[in-house]
Amino acid sequence: NEPPPMSRRRMALERPELEYCVVWTPLPPITWIIPFIGHTGIANSRGVVSDFQGPYYVGDKGYMAFGQPARALPIDVSKLEGGAEQWDRAIEEANDIYRGRMHNLFCDNCHSHVARALNEMPIQAYGIRNWDMVKLCFLIFFRSRFVHPKSGILTQFGPFLVLVLLFWLSKKFLSNK
Repeated sequence: NEPPPMSRRRMALERPELEYCVVWTPLPPITWIIPFIGHTGIANSRGVVSDFQGPYYVGDKGYMAFGQPARALPIDVSKLEGGAEQWDRAIEEANDIYRGRMHNLFCDNCHSHVARALNEMPIQAYGIRNWDMVKLCFLIFFRSRFVHPKSGILTQFGPFLVLVLLFWLSKKFLSNK
């Protein structure tokens, strides 16, 4: 069984601006209703994102399941013993573990995959040493930066604001009848 020719193989997408970052992208339609919930991944030392995309599948070529990263949370690795090599090794270990796991929207998901990678290092950042999906969710929402500010804000909050506006307008017009 030979690999596909180079023209059909998907090469890893390296994004230097995402090196050593936890990344986030909206997860439609959930993000439209609850803007702080989305899909996460973690970028290695070259900026290639890995994300737990579904049952027994981890994308590790930089192409996230629900689009390009809208937000990035940089992690300071200056005090990480083993540096870039340890960072990359921990991500690969988490990838290997999650290639053998069933995806569960509420208990074992993309946030759990990222938390596992960070706990494998182990690394302390933003005052957190023991990572979990809830800590990641709120840390990303309150402390991460938008990769492209205008489009990032629009993709995260635009649909939610449209829904709020539609709800408000429907209440306003229906209450006048």
